[in-house]
Amino acid sequence: MSKFLRYAAVGAAVASFGIASGAQAATTDSANATATILTALSVDVDATADTLDFGTLADGGITADATLDVAADGTAGTCPTNVICGGTTAAPLFHVTGLDTKVVQISLVNPTETLSYDTTINGGAAPAGFASAMTVGSFVTDAASNQVTLAGGTADFSVGGTLTMHPNMAPGVYTGTLTVSVAYN
Repeated sequence: MSKFLRYAAVGAAVASFGIASGAQAATTDSANATATILTALSVDVDATADTLDFGTLADGGITADATLDVAADGTAGTCPTNVICGGTTAAPLFHVTGLDTKVVQISLVNPTETLSYDTTINGGAAPAGFASAMTVGSFVTDAASNQVTLAGGTADFSVGGTLTMHPNMAPGVYTGTLTVSVAYN
């Protein structure tokens, strides 16, 4: 038994050296922590250029959906067959404000938007038997890769899109909205 106790004492002593040497070998180091707070980013539509306007359209006998493009610079594409195009087209202008020299990504919140027969402007509901909604989609901006760089903390961009007109549209004014989103890249 005494031999057993001796081995146990020696084992405990060796173990204590291992623990002590492990504790003595522990060391610490530090890493830096940092955060950058960017200036609040905002986007506002210009009060004098706030509408994606497809002009005045008349059904000249369309039998299938017809599309009309308005570019981001406000110019209309080719008038579709069997549609009579007139009036002035326009693209909305947006102002972005944020931290100078930062790149901002532009996106459209929805890939398509609906233009509905405006009962207020038109003085009531669309006549029975007529289509009363169109879609706008395939949005484009005049910003390369849908990005702008904030020079002096500001940048501007315009938005164009494609209107899909259906056969048998109710005559009148159609309204809707499109929503843009901006985020630091």
